[in-house]
Order: sequence, then structure tokens, then C-alpha cells
Amino acid sequence: MSEKKKEDKASIKISPKLLELLRKFQEVELEDVDIEIGDLEFWVQPAVAVPPPPKVVAPPPPKVKPTTILEEAFIPPIEEYPGSVLEVKLGATKSEGGSRSKAIVIGGATSPAFYMFENPPSHPPTVTLDVFDMKVPLPKAIRMHVEDVMEDTAAWAKLAVDKFGAEMVTVHLVSTDPLIKDTSPVDASKTIEEVLQAVDVPLIVGGCGDPKKDAAVFKKVSEVAQGERVVLSSLTLDMAEAGILDDVANAAKDNGHVVLAFTALELNQAKELNRRLYEFLPKDSVVMDLTTAALGYGLEYSFTIHERARIAALMGDQELQHPVLSGTTNSWAAREAWLKMGPKWEPRVLRGPIWETVTALVLLLAGVDLFMMMHPAAVKTMKEVVRQLMSTGKAKSEKIADWVTVKI
Repeated sequence: MSEKKKEDKASIKISPKLLELLRKFQEVELEDVDIEIGDLEFWVQPAVAVPPPPKVVAPPPPKVKPTTILEEAFIPPIEEYPGSVLEVKLGATKSEGGSRSKAIVIGGATSPAFYMFENPPSHPPTVTLDVFDMKVPLPKAIRMHVEDVMEDTAAWAKLAVDKFGAEMVTVHLVSTDPLIKDTSPVDASKTIEEVLQAVDVPLIVGGCGDPKKDAAVFKKVSEVAQGERVVLSSLTLDMAEAGILDDVANAAKDNGHVVLAFTALELNQAKELNRRLYEFLPKDSVVMDLTTAALGYGLEYSFTIHERARIAALMGDQELQHPVLSGTTNSWAAREAWLKMGPKWEPRVLRGPIWETVTALVLLLAGVDLFMMMHPAAVKTMKEVVRQLMSTGKAKSEKIADWVTVKI
């Protein structure tokens, strides 16, 4: 028998003994043994993971219904502004060279509109009523109040003062328009003379919108109303381009009047026009009209322009530090203010005044100082709101903090 076969036999005989020893002792120690291994496999029993002990979580506290409001100190956000709005005097008394019963001062703001916790307005916003130098088409809601005087400008102005409590009157010389009656500057100035004699409140004199005709009319009116410190409405960049702005501005300066600088919802144009006016007029003789877009016709954009101008003025922009006028009567250009719109929109006699009032109140909060208005009810409402706002005085921080329980 070959050696290899003998070895295989021996291994067969030994194998059962090895197995028996392993079963008995679980361990075998071999000496002087050579083992040839082909494939070797290890079987490892995975350890059993022992989970951590459960975490003890305390039960949430019971919910208790609060019985009082948490109290917290309130500190008003007081700001100090480097700039302020100029004061402009409208009208002149006898002691000042005019014939008005009193002059009205607008402007002077040192804080945003009605920030009573910072600084109350220096002067209350003012309302001026519109009258015209000829009979013009008006919505019925307005016409019913002035129908008897529409062909007499002086009587119309007197009605506005005596019956409707106008503090100022705006006389629109629309008949001077070359496309309407083309009334001469001399005749237009006679109308202003009659109004000055009929009422003793400050005046605003409005033109027709034609730059050349307005320039000629304003020059003549400036001479006739010398010393009365009327407001010439309005001077524009179109006059500057036509080379006639200096003539009107000089006439206003020489006769002691105020000018209304009109631009169309564009602050850069407003600044440019003001810079040109500074060459001829003192700054306290300039009022700005940044354009009033009525409720439903861009009021939110108009509000933004006025608010930006006021904030810029307070932050030190000297070219915008002027009081601002709002042509609130633009509200009546909105058809919704007077158009027949069905039963749920009636009565129109209320809808129109509300339209004008809302337009005015929105711009009041943007910082407008002077409002051109038309409907007596809207004027009365506006004046009452201003009176109530002005009567509160400087707000106290403890009252501001107690807004939750305040009773109105």
C-alpha cells in the first residue's frame, strides 16, 4: 500500500476520536501536527443587541387658562429728524400790507403726519373751497348747493365763506382758456378784485392750464392783488421750457405772492422746478403740488409720492422741504363719484362726497398741508377730522401702550 493511502486511512480513523473529544471538552490541543487546509470558514454568532433602558419622560404640566394679560413695558419709537418742512404764510392782514382778516400758516412739520408721540403738527392742515369764474358743468351733488351763484364768482366765493365756513377760497379762471372764452388778463384780474372785496380770507388764483396764457394772467393778477399774498396756481416746467417762468416768478416776488409749483407725480421734476424757482423767489414763497390721483384712479401711488416727499424733507432734502397742496377735487373726475350705477350704489348725493372725503383723508395721513375741495359735506367732515386729530396734543406713552382697552 502506498504511503498516501496509509495516511488517508489514519485520518479517517482519527476523525471520530477528534469529534468525540470536541464534544466532551470543547477544546483539543495538538502537538507536532501539520495541518493542510484548503478552504477555511469561520462561523461567528452575532451578539444580541441589548436595548437601552427606556427613558423616563416627565408628563407635561397641565394647561392653565390665563387670567391676566402679560404686561410689557412700551417705549415709543421716538425719532429725531435732521430736517423739517418750511412754514409758508398765505394771505396778508392790513398790518402786513393786505386786507385779509387773518393770514394762514401751513407747513412746519418736524415729524411724519400726526406722529403725536413724536411731535404734533405745528399748524393744522387747511381746506380751501373751489369756485369758478364762469358756469361750469358740475355733478348734481355739488350743483344743488351752488346753483344760484354759479354765474357770479364773487357771490360764489361769499357763499363758500359765509355758509360753508371756507377758511380759504380758490378762484379758477377757466374762462381764460383760449379754447373756451379766452378772457383777457385784464378782465380776469377784475374778477379777482371783486372776490377780494367780497371775502376777507386768503385766496388761491388758478389758471386755465395753458402756460403762455396763465403767465400773462398771473402777471396781471399779481399787480392787482399786490400785497395780498395770494397763491398763483400753478407754475410748471412747461413755463420754464417756454422761457416765461422767470417773468411770472419775478412778478410774484415783486408783489409779495406765493407760487404753487406743479409737477405730475415725479419727485425729480419737483426738485428741478423748485431749483429754478429759487433763482427768483425765497423758499418760503413756494408750495408744492405733486398731483392728486383720486380714489380708484391711482390714489395709492399718489399717497406714495407724497409720503416719499415728506420723509425726504424730514431727512434733510432741502429741495422738497415745502408744504404740499392736494387738488382733492380731482375726485370728481372719477366717474364712480357721480355716475348712475344702480340701486346698491345709491344715493349719489352721498357717494360723491364720500369719494372726495376718502381721497382727502388718505392724503392727510401722507402729510398734505392744504386741500382744494368742493362739496360742503366733504369739507365739513375733513375739517372735523383735522380738529379732532389736532385736539389730542402730544400723545403720552402710557396711553399709547393701553390701546387694547381704549374706548373710542
